[in-house]
Amino acid sequence: MKFSFPACLFSCSTEVNNNDFADGEINDGSFRVFTYQQLKSATGNFSSKIGQGGFGSVYKGRLKDGSFVAVKVLSIEIESMRGEREFVAELATLANMKHHNLVSLKGCCVEGAKRYLVYEYMENNSLHHTFLGSEDKRERFSWEERKSISIGVARGLSYLHEELKPHIVHRDIKAKNILIDRSFTPKLADFGLAKLMRDEKSYISTRVAGTLGYLAPEYASSGQLRRKSDVYSFGVLLLQVITGLAVVDAYKDIERFIVEKAYAAYEANDLLRIVDPVLNRNYSAKEAIKFLKVGLLCVQENARLRPRMSEVVEILTNSNVDLKDVHISKPGFVADLRNIRIKQNMTTSSPQESGSSGTTFASSIWSVGNLAR
Repeated sequence: MKFSFPACLFSCSTEVNNNDFADGEINDGSFRVFTYQQLKSATGNFSSKIGQGGFGSVYKGRLKDGSFVAVKVLSIEIESMRGEREFVAELATLANMKHHNLVSLKGCCVEGAKRYLVYEYMENNSLHHTFLGSEDKRERFSWEERKSISIGVARGLSYLHEELKPHIVHRDIKAKNILIDRSFTPKLADFGLAKLMRDEKSYISTRVAGTLGYLAPEYASSGQLRRKSDVYSFGVLLLQVITGLAVVDAYKDIERFIVEKAYAAYEANDLLRIVDPVLNRNYSAKEAIKFLKVGLLCVQENARLRPRMSEVVEILTNSNVDLKDVHISKPGFVADLRNIRIKQNMTTSSPQESGSSGTTFASSIWSVGNLAR
C-alpha cells in the first residue's frame, strides 16, 4: 500500500512542524499525523498517565470524535532516532500490520525533537496490571481466561515471527507488554519500535538489560537476539500465567526463578503442584500439564531445541497433541543483569538460531532440524 507523504518530509530541514500537515493527510483510513496541540488537548496536557514502558510514558487521551486513544511519549534521544521522513514511513508500515492480537497504531506526531505514537486504547490495561499484579486479581482470572490469553499472545507472536516478511523480533515479551481490551483479548504492545532507530545495533547494545527473568540466556551472553529469544520470553510468560508465581523471587536463595521451580516440578513428575492455587482445582489437569510443558519447552537453555511460535500455537490449540513422551532439557536463565557484557556484532535477521550445546530433544512431533528453523 502506498502513502502520500507531505512534501515537507522530504526537505533537508531537521525539524518538522506538524502545523504543515493536514489532519489525516497521511492516511490509509486508519493512520493519521497529529499535531502536538491536538495530542495535548486530547490528553488534558498529558495529565492522565496510564503506563510506563522502556520507550516512554503512556497517557490516556480522547479525540474530538469521542474515541479514546493511548498516547506514547517517546523518551529516546533524537540522535538515535531515524529522520522525520523515515520515522513516519516506518510508522506507516507498522500501522499496516493488522492482527487480532496486536495493538493497533493509529497515528503519530513529529514536531521538532518530539516524537509521539498514538495507539488504540485498551480498556483493561496490561496483563500484569489486570490479572497478575496480586492474588486478589488472580482469583478473578479463570482457567479458560488464562488459556485464551496464552493462546492469543502465542498467535500474535507467531504472526510477527513467521507471517511477516521480513519478520519482527519483539524483544521484550512480558506481562506489562501484553495489553487487554474490553473483550479481554490480549494484544502485544511495543512491537517493531526498534525499527524507528537509526542504528539497530547501537539500540540493542544499550537496551539489552531488559527484564530479569524474561531475558533469554543466549541474548545476554552473546548479544544474539533472535526469534528463539522471544520464544524463551513467551515461555516464561506462559509459566507465569498458569502458576501465578513471580518470575523472579527476590527473597529465596534457591530456585529464585520461575523456570527453576517449574523444571523441579517437572523432574519430580508433579507439575500440578505449581498450578496457581487460587484456581481451586477448577481446571483440566491434562490441559494444565500440557501448558506447563510447553512453557518449559520454550525456556530450554539450548535455543535450537525451543519450538517455533507456530508450533506452540498448534500444541496449545490441538487437543490431539500429546506431550507425554517429549523430553524437556533444563532451562537457562540470566541470574544477574549486572554481569551482562554484550558484544557489538549483533544481528536480528539471520535465519539460524543460536544455542548452547550438550542438550538433547526426543520428540515424535518435531525433529531437531524443524525446531531450529
